Amino acid sequence: MNWEQSIIQFRNFLKLEKSLSGNSILAYEADIRKFVNFLEINKIDILPTQTELTHLKHFIQWINELGLNARSQARIVSGLKAFFKFLLLEDAIETDPSGLLELPRIGRKLPEVLSIEEIDNIIAAIDLSQKEGQRNKAIIETLYSCGLRVSELINLKLTNLYFNDEFIRVVGKGKKERLIPIGKKAKKEIQLYFQDRNLLGKIDKSSENIVFLNRRGKQLTRVMIFTIIKRLAEKAQIQKNISPHTFRHSFATHLIDGGADLRAVQEMLGHESIITTEIYTHLDREYLRDAIIQFHPRA
Repeated sequence: MNWEQSIIQFRNFLKLEKSLSGNSILAYEADIRKFVNFLEINKIDILPTQTELTHLKHFIQWINELGLNARSQARIVSGLKAFFKFLLLEDAIETDPSGLLELPRIGRKLPEVLSIEEIDNIIAAIDLSQKEGQRNKAIIETLYSCGLRVSELINLKLTNLYFNDEFIRVVGKGKKERLIPIGKKAKKEIQLYFQDRNLLGKIDKSSENIVFLNRRGKQLTRVMIFTIIKRLAEKAQIQKNISPHTFRHSFATHLIDGGADLRAVQEMLGHESIITTEIYTHLDREYLRDAIIQFHPRA
């Protein structure tokens, strides 16, 4: 079994057995092809079944010298481990050469977070005299008030808005649905945007149930949301490198800093594991110090 055949079989395994999304499968395949590319460049003529730990270590050294950061290296190593574990399951190999391959050490990277003042400045930078002004304001308020992923925002449906109950229903990763409370401010801005939405005229049939539309009556793209936010951040003179996800990080951080229960935030974010949510508990050291001095009996 050559590399191409094994990659095809691995791809089918990920799709049929693991039920991974198309993007995840492509990412795994890209990791394996990086290793194959390394073998070709270095004229190492081996089959997947002939791969040894030494080959993998040299490959990791090679991508490190290319300048890939530890996080990217760790992702590639994970892809390789999954591939050779698959070969082991298929009895194509007797021992897994990646078994002793160590993941590069990566620190936990804290996400960029906006202050409440910075969020207010971004919203203030929106020109409401423009046709898309009210729509963009509703988008920012919804991202921040509900902690949505960009994919969840652009796919938000009219039929999933339960404004009387002050909830919205979103479809997250793995097509899992969850209910999220929506604040009065976001609700008000969406309702104001509906006045402009109703004036669009012809709305594309496939987008009739989508909340946020472009001027041609079609669903917004991820790229468009990124562009809107980048322009507003620049206009508001925000120096941080922000994206739609920054509002999700800010939503979670502000809730936890305000005393919200970690489990409740996990539920609203749609995180599988509480460990993922715990990244938002990065409290200020001075705050921790003051808390110990104030409350600990031995302070």
